[in-house]
Amino acid sequence: MSNIGITQPGVIESGTGLPPATSLRAEPGPIRAFWARLTARRTAMVGLVIVVAMILMAVFADWVAPYDPIATDWGAIRSPPSWAHPFGTDEVGHDVLSRIVFGARASLGAGLTSVALAVALGLPFGLIAGYAGGIVDLLIMRLTDALLAIPFLILAIALAAFLGPSLTNAMVAIGLSATSTFVRLTRAQVQAVAAEEFVEAARAVGNPPWRIAIRHILPNIVPAILVQATLTIAAAIIAEASLSFLGLGQQPPEPSWGSMLNVAKNFLEQAPWMAIWPGASIFLAVLAFNLLGDGLRDALDPRQRT
Repeated sequence: MSNIGITQPGVIESGTGLPPATSLRAEPGPIRAFWARLTARRTAMVGLVIVVAMILMAVFADWVAPYDPIATDWGAIRSPPSWAHPFGTDEVGHDVLSRIVFGARASLGAGLTSVALAVALGLPFGLIAGYAGGIVDLLIMRLTDALLAIPFLILAIALAAFLGPSLTNAMVAIGLSATSTFVRLTRAQVQAVAAEEFVEAARAVGNPPWRIAIRHILPNIVPAILVQATLTIAAAIIAEASLSFLGLGQQPPEPSWGSMLNVAKNFLEQAPWMAIWPGASIFLAVLAFNLLGDGLRDALDPRQRT
């Protein structure tokens, strides 16, 4: 009697040369596989939780903050942390906790908006330079090299001073300063992907250059751009705090972590909590975005896939 069709798990069926049905499993989708790789990295998940918590705090600041951030209490000037004011008060009686919560809007908003501006400007120019080549690539990259020769923070300070002190101008200055990084990264990624066989095949069947660049090349460079954007947000938060500290960002009495440090430097001995909490907030936000960016880089790296 033939043994065909009677198998044990893990044994090839006789006469068919195929593995048993129990060993054939559907591969997870790309999004599910990416999420599995990301959740396997604990530091990345810690960063993600902190980032999400800070964003929610900034969005719902009106309900989270216990006091009006610009309301003064002349009877509680430079009061130490207490049940009424868990983070203490500042030099004019502002509740520090409330200003930290509302300051997240300025710092995180500046980081996200400036990086979005940098990506919106740098991605198209990098895509054109990397795919077109020739004189176009030469002109774009020489201008990019000139901008990269200036330190990021120095360029942001110069642009903010030229535009004028305000949070909006600070975001524009930071975004323009970070654009050159995305131009160079996008160009390098485009040149690497353009040499692949599927791009040559798309060109051979008569696809126009713009369709090849947008339909075939752009989706394959998005992971690298996403990782760089996450890491750049951390640098943008530091830049916004630096500009506010110098008086070029968020203007008093509106709260910002950098402007709070600017005021707190005059009261380090009398009221150290005025500097501790905004400094700790900047540190935590930058650490969280760096941890998340490293986790995204590992999760999106093809060499990590099995």
